[in-house]
This record gives sequence, C-alpha cells and structure tokens, in this order.
Amino acid sequence: MAKTVLIVDDDPTQRRILQAVIEKSGFSTLQASDGDAALEIALSPDGKKIDLMLLDLVMPGRNGMDTLEELTRRRSELPVIVLTGKGSIDAVVAAMQAGARDFLVKPASRERIIVSLRNALEMKTLVGEVTRLQKSNAGELTFDDLIGNATSMRSVVAMGERGAKANIPILITGESGVGKEVVARAIQGTSERVGRPFITVNCGAIPENLVESILFGHEKGSFTGANSKHLGKFQEASTGTLFLDEVGELPLEMQVKLLRVLQEGEVDPIGSKRPVKVDVRIISATNKDLAQAVKDKEFREDLYYRLNVFPIEIPALRDRREDIPALLEHFIKRVNAQERRSVRGVDSTALDMLKSFDWPGNVRQLENAVFRAVILSDGHTLMSQDFPQISGLTPIIPAQEMASMVEENDTTQKDEQEDASKTYQFLDRSGHLRSLEDIERDLIQFAIETYSGHMSEVARRLGIGRSTLYRKVREHELDVETKRAAGG
Repeated sequence: MAKTVLIVDDDPTQRRILQAVIEKSGFSTLQASDGDAALEIALSPDGKKIDLMLLDLVMPGRNGMDTLEELTRRRSELPVIVLTGKGSIDAVVAAMQAGARDFLVKPASRERIIVSLRNALEMKTLVGEVTRLQKSNAGELTFDDLIGNATSMRSVVAMGERGAKANIPILITGESGVGKEVVARAIQGTSERVGRPFITVNCGAIPENLVESILFGHEKGSFTGANSKHLGKFQEASTGTLFLDEVGELPLEMQVKLLRVLQEGEVDPIGSKRPVKVDVRIISATNKDLAQAVKDKEFREDLYYRLNVFPIEIPALRDRREDIPALLEHFIKRVNAQERRSVRGVDSTALDMLKSFDWPGNVRQLENAVFRAVILSDGHTLMSQDFPQISGLTPIIPAQEMASMVEENDTTQKDEQEDASKTYQFLDRSGHLRSLEDIERDLIQFAIETYSGHMSEVARRLGIGRSTLYRKVREHELDVETKRAAGG
C-alpha cells in the first residue's frame, strides 16, 4: 500500500510541484493550505492514514512552527519534514528541536525530497518497532498492537479483552506458530497487571529433573550443585503473569505440584522449611488436544479443569488468509529496520501465491519466509522467486554476483555444481514437514557418498557409533558397498 504524504503550503503552485514529484515516486498525497487545515486532517479519525507531513514554516494564520509544536504534542509518532524558503540556521534548529525529522530548503531537488521522505519513513518504522519491543518487554503490549483484522481474530481479541478483566486462569490453544505468546502478552497489557513482570516458561524445553527447581525454586545446599538460592519462575512472576507455554509437556509428577500452587496460591521451594505465598496470574498455552490427553491418562483431569477456566483458541493462518497482507507489511517493515533494507511491498502475483499457501508453520513460518525473501531480493518489491521454498522458483542472482561465483577451474566448478545439487529438503511439495525417517535416510546416504563409503568417518561425522550406523543402514536398505567401490 502506497504511503500517504500530507503537503502543507499556502502556495498552490508549490503544492502542485511537490505533489507531482512525490506521486511520481509511488506515494499518494493529500494537501492543506494552512496549519489549521493540516491539524484538522492529521488529528481526525482518518488522520491515522497519513504516514508523513511536509510542512511549510512560513504561512499566514497558524504558521508552521505553531503547527509543528501542536502536532508533536498530540501526534508525536507522525514524522514531519519542514520546508523553508529562508534556510536560516536558527529556523532549522528551532524546527528540529520542536520535533521535525528533517528540513528542505526551497526549491529542493526531486532527489533530495525523495531521499528525505524515505529516510523519515524508515526512521518511523524503526521507532515503531523499538516502541513495540519496549512495550512487549515492559508488559504493556495491548490488543491494538496485534496485526490483522480477520473475523476469526476479532473474536480472539474480544475474548482476550474480556478474560483480561478477570484474574482467572486462561488457556490459549492453537497450532505452533500462531502467536499464542503475543496474545498472552496482550492479555497482560490489557489487565490490571500491566507493567508487571511477564515470565515465560517453555514446559517442553526444561529437563525433567530440573522442572521443580525452575518453577518453584530451591534453597542453597538443598541438593548437589545448589550453590545459591534460586527463587523460581513463580516467585519471579509475583504480582505479574506466568506464561506456561506447551503446558501439556509437563511431567505428571509436576502436574500434581502445579495443581497445588493453583489451589493454595503458594509454592514449596526445594529445601525450604515453609511455603512461600505468590500472587501470579496463570496463562497457559498448548498445541495439544488436552482433553484427549486427559483421556489417554497423559494429563491430569483436575489440573486440566483448573487451567481451562477461560479457553481462547487462536485460528491457524490458513483460516485467516485476509490477515496475510497486513502481516507481510509488518514483517517487511521489521526486516527493513533490522537489516537496513528498502523493500516496499510484494508483487501482486507473489501476494496471490502467499495467500493461497497453507502455511503449516503459521505466522512464524511467514515471518521467516519474509526475512529470507527481503535478504534475497535485489529490488524494492518482493517477487515469487524471492520465496523459493514456496514458489519452487530459483532466486534470480544479479549478473555481478553470478560472475563473482564462477570459478576459473572448470573441474572445480563441476564439482561445486554436483555438490550444490545434493540438497535435501525438510518440506515436501505441499509445504509440510517430511518424516524424520525420510530425512535421516537422506542424511546418512549423503554422508556415505561424501566420505566414499568409509564408515568409520561417516559415523564420526554423524556423531553416532559404528554399530548404530550399520543398523540404520540395514533399516534404510542403503547400498554401502557400491559407494565404497566408487570411492576407490
């Protein structure tokens, strides 16, 4: 979507000149003839559509400086570039101190105008990302910061806002990568615990013998290696929120102790003589069907009902495809800011392709695909070939880069081409993960070919024993003798 620039100047000829220059560079424009009109537009509900303002300093009525000061006070996030015909240092310094991002001395060249616009917009993006990150870290992220407006997501927001008002356990369900933690942070940022600690625990990533210590804490000397006192995640999250990600992975023994914490509001650190009271809001998340896990005796029924007081299900990305354009724009802005790139959008053909893809990895997969595409892209617009894992197209390498990759030795070049062809994909044609068995077979086959059937070296490189290697060779019915003969 084209960025909108509000041109504020009392000279209609100057406005038309600026309009022609700006629109020719792919922006859209609005115009105002004085400061009052500019403020009326910028501060109206539709003013959020304005991405940047070009503001003349010398105008009748409310002048540019007064307009800038009022705008900085009421819409500080809107970047302003001031226009001045005088070019005096005092005027420029005063404008920059009042909040202007840049200044242009009339008449400015087309190149100078466009560079100034782009720099200001890039700075706005960077500031926005930093602000969003700060809000997230400070526990102040709200549902207004979520990206997307699909019908199914609007119901998630409505449920989240209601759940945030009450201090009850919330269970967020959905596939991996749909954004469960983002929703959990928005619940905290909308609740009375805003600004308090938000502690995340990935229950599936904690070694089983450390779960109790990490969650509930321990006293110094309570076990071998306990050289100091450790509070535990519950005490770290006191007065705030504890987010238990992948709660379905908790061992059954720990489920009993978690249930007691929820019932009594206190934890028993290992080695402590008395329990410790904690004031914690519990938000859990899982990609499992916990109801089925209860039937399979893999999850305690009493804990399930304790956690599942207020369930919120986040839809998969394939079920809210209308959010993909907004997510693409958001991720492109983020990568531009992080990597100092200048990608402005996605080609219509590529957009149709991305909207029709199933996205088994959901929003996380889309974010990673955009990051890769921005790095691969050699222009200002992302094309289908910039998403090779989705489109199946080979990325276009600029001629200069291609030339630098060509080796003088034809034999070496041939070997490199053969090596490059030995690429093993983790996804199948439909975009879903291949089975671990298939990937393992390909990896062992590749290792045997690479090391010419020398099994000791193959085992060493794979980090497994020779007996294990030979067993896997038999299981996968791999031909070792032929590879060994071929390697001499």
